[in-house]
Amino acid sequence: MTTLMTVPNDREAVMSFTGHLMDLRNRLIKAVASVLVGTVLGTIFARSFLTLLILPMGEARPQSLRPAENIIVYFKVALILGLVLAMPVILYQIIAFIVPGLTRGEKRALYFVIPAATLLFAIGVAFSSLVMLPFSLNYLSSFLSDLIEPQYSIDYYISFVFNFVVWIGLSFETPLLIAFMARLGVVSPTQLGGGRRYAIVILALVAAIITPTPDPFNMTLVMVPLYILYEFGIILARWFYRPRSTYGG
Repeated sequence: MTTLMTVPNDREAVMSFTGHLMDLRNRLIKAVASVLVGTVLGTIFARSFLTLLILPMGEARPQSLRPAENIIVYFKVALILGLVLAMPVILYQIIAFIVPGLTRGEKRALYFVIPAATLLFAIGVAFSSLVMLPFSLNYLSSFLSDLIEPQYSIDYYISFVFNFVVWIGLSFETPLLIAFMARLGVVSPTQLGGGRRYAIVILALVAAIITPTPDPFNMTLVMVPLYILYEFGIILARWFYRPRSTYGG
């Protein structure tokens, strides 16, 4: 009789696990589809954005070393724009999967969170493209320039830029990540405020990883905005914070 009682529970667990996998698959499909649509739309502005990205190279023109390299580069640039355009859909799918059964108030909060996250990502991409990239490239090009003439493959250059701008763009999501954890009761504004010294160390490590140059100036140029975003995250945490007990824990 005990066995008969446990079978339905096992079946429910399997069905629940399968349901989560199906939900994850569906949301991944929607996220990928949004990136594809965004990339197609991004092709409209890819040439202009590419022109902007190679401006820091000055009079030097990047080289194409393979027949299909120009086309590959064109779509890599379009993909960066596609990620910016698709960010609202991607974030919604992530939040809806991690926190199923959102309340009406939480759904209303998404009308603020998703546009804000998209804006922060776009600001991060713009900051890295217009501010960080010229400084970093100038440093890298001038290093041993009396011995070595810098000549860049356009594919390698855009791959370098792609990793650079996307990671900085994602790092600009820090305030909303903090607010999200505060909403779940994982961290409190008091803990965040008391952990500033540890946050500075972590942000310094993140800035060192993201920054492609070893000099402290470029590292500081990344770290200062990240710290400002951390402080902004604390402000948001005071607004969104809910103790864990309110979730029936």
